[in-house]
Amino acid sequence: MASDTKATAGAVAANSMWGGRFDVPPAEIMQAINASIDVDRRMYRQDIAGSIAHAEMLAAQGIISSADAAAIVRGLEAVRAEIETGGFAFKKSLEDIHMNVEARLAELIGQPAGRLHTARSRNDQVATDFRLWVRDAIDALDGQLADLQRALLDQATAHAETFMPGFTHLQVAQPVTFGHHLMAYVEMLGRDRGRLADARRRANECPLGAAALAGTAFPIDRHRTAKALGFDQPAANSIDAVSARDFALEFMAAAAICATHLSRFAEEIVLWTTDAFGYVALSDAFTTGSSIMPQKRNPDAAELVRGKAGRVIGELVGLMVVMKGLPLAYGKDMQEDKEPTFLVADTLGLCVAATAGMVRDMRPDKAALRAAAEGKPGKGFITATDLADWLVRTLGMPFREAHHATGRIVRLASERGARLADLPLKDLQSVEPRIDARIFEVLDVERAVRSRGSFGGTAPEQVRGAIAQARKRFGL
Repeated sequence: MASDTKATAGAVAANSMWGGRFDVPPAEIMQAINASIDVDRRMYRQDIAGSIAHAEMLAAQGIISSADAAAIVRGLEAVRAEIETGGFAFKKSLEDIHMNVEARLAELIGQPAGRLHTARSRNDQVATDFRLWVRDAIDALDGQLADLQRALLDQATAHAETFMPGFTHLQVAQPVTFGHHLMAYVEMLGRDRGRLADARRRANECPLGAAALAGTAFPIDRHRTAKALGFDQPAANSIDAVSARDFALEFMAAAAICATHLSRFAEEIVLWTTDAFGYVALSDAFTTGSSIMPQKRNPDAAELVRGKAGRVIGELVGLMVVMKGLPLAYGKDMQEDKEPTFLVADTLGLCVAATAGMVRDMRPDKAALRAAAEGKPGKGFITATDLADWLVRTLGMPFREAHHATGRIVRLASERGARLADLPLKDLQSVEPRIDARIFEVLDVERAVRSRGSFGGTAPEQVRGAIAQARKRFGL
């Protein structure tokens, strides 16, 4: 009988967080699959902040005493200090960050700790912690993206008049400036920051007080806790408050788009640093060598940024698959939300930092870029559009006729192995007799670039204006 009593007491102790409902401790494999402390421990700051706000609200509403609330707050601050100094012992048997903090709080302050969980559930607790964490992650990423924009703007300023070929279909298209090309990424990153800001705004509703799913009979003040935690307002529906994870999905979607932008830029860096292009060089700080080929300088930082975009996109898809079939309200499947979200934030932050480093490190070769824009004899014909525009503007040709005439001139230059600017006037006139010597003014690469002064165009004065406006528009 004594042994039975001892066994029962042990079972109850093993299930102390569940109260008297369970008689037998969970199987070892159940504990292993159920525990999330190795992942969610990084939310300790958010968890403690939410608990402090909750305790202070409970006291203000007369639900617990001011003395108990004060003891709880002091104890939680002590727990936070232990975690930050490395003196806290996380226990897998306590499953998650919430129960680890609460158990340690009970060790420190005793009975008052048992009052902290009044009028809340782990469901609204974790939803609150997670929103706070995503909000903090967005703020950190916004600062990093702003820094990357500044790096691009600095390079664009230095190269507003560095001429290079622009491409479509990875074929030489029209001449642009290197600064203008970089400014395209400044705009992309600006939209990325906007998407993250939008995601933050929609995430900034407080689930605390929704309890398990139905709210609570205690006279709590959800507006008070929302304000204390910096939320715009409490979540309006208690079921939605605990079951929604679209704030994480939206954050991850914005991150995936941003990672795609970074990957496109990384791909260009990979191309530009090859001998075939030779447009830019990276120093030893952002390249690696080969274990067998002594001559190699590999743009591994860029390649890894390109590769890690796949991980970010994959984690987004993974969480969408987890969420797609879940009935309301909370299901344990949702414990799988934090690991991919954390990984996305970590990965994107690393990629943004690496990209900013490469932008500041890269050294564009002005001569090589200019030579590529000029093109090899019989190749590229980068000012062909300028020739067609001249026929329209000067001779009054319909554009389709001008396009056809220009195509014949390009074919002639290809057959002669010449650049358009190198063709004799008589050869040009053999295609269109009205062409005169003024045509050569638009066949020069530099003049072609400078002529494109439309808003958002590549003319150097437009690029400089765009840089100034971007600094102002994006707060840089």
